[in-house]
Amino acid sequence: MPVEPTAARSVFAQEVPPELLAQARHGDMQAHAELYRRFAAPVFNLALRVLGERTAAEDVVQEVFLRVLARVRRYRGEAPFGLWLRRLAVNATIDQLRSRRFLAETDMDALLAGLGAPGPLPEEQAEALALLMRLPPQARAVVVLHELEGYTHAELARMFDQTESYSKSILSRALARLRRRLGREGIGLESLP
Repeated sequence: MPVEPTAARSVFAQEVPPELLAQARHGDMQAHAELYRRFAAPVFNLALRVLGERTAAEDVVQEVFLRVLARVRRYRGEAPFGLWLRRLAVNATIDQLRSRRFLAETDMDALLAGLGAPGPLPEEQAEALALLMRLPPQARAVVVLHELEGYTHAELARMFDQTESYSKSILSRALARLRRRLGREGIGLESLP
């Protein structure tokens, strides 16, 4: 069962004034700078949770805002802007995962700093985050996108060019692996930063 919306997700759902979007559509760089100011951190945090490496997450932020610059004229407003942007962020993160065959070790200090953790996390949070980062990259992506970001299995299947059963299987095995490593039920993903 998906976890309630996270802080990052609520930031993606924020209202963006129509006049700001109109200015961005017309190429106003100050409007683009304001969109960056509002959404760079949530894009970075999403990418960092999936990729586990600060440099790769920064690359995703850069790629996403280049895509926004190029595509904002085509944004029609059928979905809230933040959700449209979140989709760009997820796609760029998956592209990064695919292109690099992401195998780098996670820098936990950078991960915690990037997620805005003010200091040491409570032991349970730190343990859950460390275990999440030990999952294979694609499994970690499915767990983060399904459990923390609320994507459905149908959406994940389209993102990864797989079937829904593939997504369900990856998620089931990843959660079972996390539970085994913690040695107890109730892994507490909702408490992740």
